[in-house]
Amino acid sequence: MTQRALIYSEATPQWYDANRAKEIMLAYNSGAGSGQPADAFLACSIVPAGTGSYRDFSYIAPDLPEYEAGNCVACMECVQNCPDSAIWGKVLPPESVENTLQLFPEESDQELLRQQLVQTTKFWKTYDKKKVKGSDAPGGAWFGIFVDPTKCKGCGECVTACGSHNALTMIKKTPVNLPGYFTMWEFYKKAPDTPKGYINPKLKVDIMLRANANQYVGGAGSCMGCGETSVIRQFLAMTEAKVGNKYGIIANTGCNTVYGSTYPYNPYRVPWVNSLFENAATVAMGVRSHWDQVGKQDHHIWVLGGDGSMLDIGFQALSRMLTSGMNIKVMVLDTQVYSNTGGQTSTATFIGQDAKMSIHGTHVPGKWERRKEIANIALMHPRVFVAQTVGPMINHFYKSIEQALEFDGPALINVYTTCQPEHQVADAVSCERAILAVESRAFPVFIYDPDAGPTLASRLSLQGNPSMRRDWHVKKDANGEEKPFDFAAFAKGEGRFQKQFDANGNPSETLLLSQKDRLMNWRLLQELARIQNEDWMEELERNG
Repeated sequence: MTQRALIYSEATPQWYDANRAKEIMLAYNSGAGSGQPADAFLACSIVPAGTGSYRDFSYIAPDLPEYEAGNCVACMECVQNCPDSAIWGKVLPPESVENTLQLFPEESDQELLRQQLVQTTKFWKTYDKKKVKGSDAPGGAWFGIFVDPTKCKGCGECVTACGSHNALTMIKKTPVNLPGYFTMWEFYKKAPDTPKGYINPKLKVDIMLRANANQYVGGAGSCMGCGETSVIRQFLAMTEAKVGNKYGIIANTGCNTVYGSTYPYNPYRVPWVNSLFENAATVAMGVRSHWDQVGKQDHHIWVLGGDGSMLDIGFQALSRMLTSGMNIKVMVLDTQVYSNTGGQTSTATFIGQDAKMSIHGTHVPGKWERRKEIANIALMHPRVFVAQTVGPMINHFYKSIEQALEFDGPALINVYTTCQPEHQVADAVSCERAILAVESRAFPVFIYDPDAGPTLASRLSLQGNPSMRRDWHVKKDANGEEKPFDFAAFAKGEGRFQKQFDANGNPSETLLLSQKDRLMNWRLLQELARIQNEDWMEELERNG
């Protein structure tokens, strides 16, 4: 969107023609191409908000998740990790269920819909007990998971997130089962919103039950299972929960701007503007200054970009913004590659990673430079809130976003986001790989609050990392044997490192150098947080 659209987003332009916009969406969904006449929005380089909701993937995706309500515990992990806003949960009191079912007169439809609902401990038994005890809380309610067949790309991320609960499985889409999905989704849309009484503000995972949580409506041109879009959905949901519609996004050129503006589909309900690859931070400073001048100090600005635009060509602009003290928040989507240009290396790339411009060959064993740690650098700027986190660690992630929004000044959130094509992993494992990155010290999580205390250690929290006083976290392998889950163990699960292992699975010298780099970074964070590393102490004693 243009800067004009961002700044004046609260006012609907007089030339806006909703019917014309809808005609364009329907035409593209019907196979119309670039021969469409230009509308007033396109003439101004604007894609209207939320038009991604019109996009239909139901004729493309080969698979869909099937819901087994009886196994569901209402953990909402599937909803949190869906990259395409295609799966949602809803809590419905019995009377709401019955009233909505009356809108579906076919007996077979009602039977199908009842199968989507379950009496969970979380929403039925707990609330029923409270009601019996005379509490003001509402009584027990049904819970259901519903899939939007027009948005689902069939990546299977929801199944991975569901894990051992086994409430979701991927099945082949057929002409027989697809109509049922449309019926179930129609029920979700016609049913009342989840009553506020069932949304516990202390349970961050339930933020996606809020009616306005869907700030990223899907229909984006992102890859199946994209790790970035899951994170974008999450941080937008928390931002809306904290500040309502008083926020906007300045985006660096990258994957997020490409899949977010595949004309005529815009998945964002929030106004956003894209300038050049390197200068989103400086554009944000200009918008921040203007908003402050016109009395919009309570409006928030997010700068959104990947590690390439933030750590490389845009690093100077980012550093200047952080030093300015202005109330601007930064979200770095850290994939360790320039995903948008085919996976070339950035300064965030790991040593030994096979990527364009650092190809692994006979004489050059992949990238050899050490990775730049943007979060470490950011916390050395004067009074900047910094967090390094991952979306699947829901409490840590939302706490980071919430505290960043509450902080009166610049904040930077660095998030590990799996890029399946460039990391060479399956479409269904973005959330799993992000957790493993934390467990292996590839990407330690932390929160640095400059107002939390007088010393660096008092401001830096490593809570969330496993085995905080050890070098490596110990896990059971496939054979049930406990072993340190080090960086080499993490790297073995991704194709981008496969050339660093021999036929017997032994890591190369280059990969061991990369592992040493990850350990040095972890020990640095422990030192800054004044957490004594027991393994390190033992090593020092052995070496005298």
